[in-house]
Amino acid sequence: MRIQLLTVNKFITGLFCLVLSISSWAQVKPVVLILGDSLSAEYGLPRGTGWVTLLQEQLAKDQSPWSVFNASISGETSSGGLSRLPNLLNQKKPGIVLIELGANDALRGLPVNQTEANLRKMIQMSKKSGAKVLLCGIQIPSNYGQTYTMQFKNLYPLLAKQEHVELLPFFLEGVATKPELFQADRLHPNVAAQSVIFKNVWGSMAPYSNLLKKLP
Repeated sequence: MRIQLLTVNKFITGLFCLVLSISSWAQVKPVVLILGDSLSAEYGLPRGTGWVTLLQEQLAKDQSPWSVFNASISGETSSGGLSRLPNLLNQKKPGIVLIELGANDALRGLPVNQTEANLRKMIQMSKKSGAKVLLCGIQIPSNYGQTYTMQFKNLYPLLAKQEHVELLPFFLEGVATKPELFQADRLHPNVAAQSVIFKNVWGSMAPYSNLLKKLP
């Protein structure tokens, strides 16, 4: 009887350790955090057709252990993203943070230095948490004024250089000049544009390709 009890106890202990191991693995499963606006939140698109879904599908195809958490909100500004980021970093503990914000700042005519300060804080906060950062550059039409347009365009490469993070120079490269790739509002890319955006993002994530193949 004593031998049987010892055997049962060993079995229970082993099972408990296995459960803890599985639970621990689930908790450390690496995350790519997407912090963006309507361009990343599938605004006006059928659910599951946006570029973020294409990113998740690519990772699954590559048998990557990484998952994607999309924290993008339509209408989000850089200040809104900054206010939400601490909780997201604490809760999701991402290994990579992709920042796609600023377009709504420009639409509201907010000062470029304000957008710069917000983005810089988000980059520094993400880096301090141990995450890698990919900054997505946004460009605006020239009808916002030549000075403002150029200041906004130059903001992203300047930040990426100063903060030593990866940069996607123009998020809507290959889309912005093609009206057929936009919805009726002429502001938001349609379903056909999502594969182009995904390729832009995926290409800029190349420096992290080895990281995405394994657990951090």
